[in-house]
Amino acid sequence: MTKLEAWISAARLRTLPLSISGIVTAGAAAKEVGIFSMPIFSLALATTLGLQILSNFANDYGDGVKGTDNHERVGPMRAMQSGVLSASELKKGIAIASIITLVLACSLIYVSFENQNILHSTIFFILGIAAIVAAITYTVGKTAYGYRAMGDVFVFSFFGLLSVLGGYFLFAKDLNGFILLPAIVIGLLSTAVLNLNNMRDRLSDAKVNKITIAVLLGEANAKKYHYTLISIAFISAFLYFALNGNHWVDYLPMLAFVPLFIHLKKVHKNNAPPLLDPELKKVALSTFLFSILFFVSAWF
Repeated sequence: MTKLEAWISAARLRTLPLSISGIVTAGAAAKEVGIFSMPIFSLALATTLGLQILSNFANDYGDGVKGTDNHERVGPMRAMQSGVLSASELKKGIAIASIITLVLACSLIYVSFENQNILHSTIFFILGIAAIVAAITYTVGKTAYGYRAMGDVFVFSFFGLLSVLGGYFLFAKDLNGFILLPAIVIGLLSTAVLNLNNMRDRLSDAKVNKITIAVLLGEANAKKYHYTLISIAFISAFLYFALNGNHWVDYLPMLAFVPLFIHLKKVHKNNAPPLLDPELKKVALSTFLFSILFFVSAWF
């Protein structure tokens, strides 16, 4: 790889659609009630992409220096693992990505609240700092929570609850009870992507003492956990549209669960963890499809 190709690889472009699914979902919910704002939506997307790229740089660095990315690892070669990018170069990339993301987050907060609500602005600034710290400390540092079976909790919280509930609040300056359901959907499906990744890497992670939920549960129970995540996401989505829908088009996002249930059948039959790698893209893109179909249905 060239340096440019290595940085693109470290950014992990295939993870970006999943990362913005929560913001797209929040935008769809806002559009349904007539409070959608393109400037807020655009800056929220940009901030989320910045956070995801920052997280990917940090993950490449953290797993690289800990030796987790080694010859036994399944999946694409990482930038630091390949030797094209050094640890110091990745640390600089993390710093630059952090600054850019913070600037985008501050711009989003200003456009959303201006000078009208200092309390809300302060709360979202703190949440922005927390998101940046969480993006870095997933695999970086001695207390990296991704190595202590806490990744699922953080993914559900940040990709689901904060992304959807926080995104919706930026539009509405308020919350309603129903918006929790699509937040749960995106959070659980995002967690399913992480769990699938951890199921794939379960054996190699255990060897380097990277403790994930999949490592703790073992193969059979990790599969049951996976089925549960997607099943509850399906129920939550159906409840939301049943409670809020007035037309058949409102149920359009449910089509995204068709490839997900086909995916579950493949997971059930799988006995070779490396063969789960192609399934990662299917779950991530199905989650993104749910948000896009939700957005499309909201415009009707």
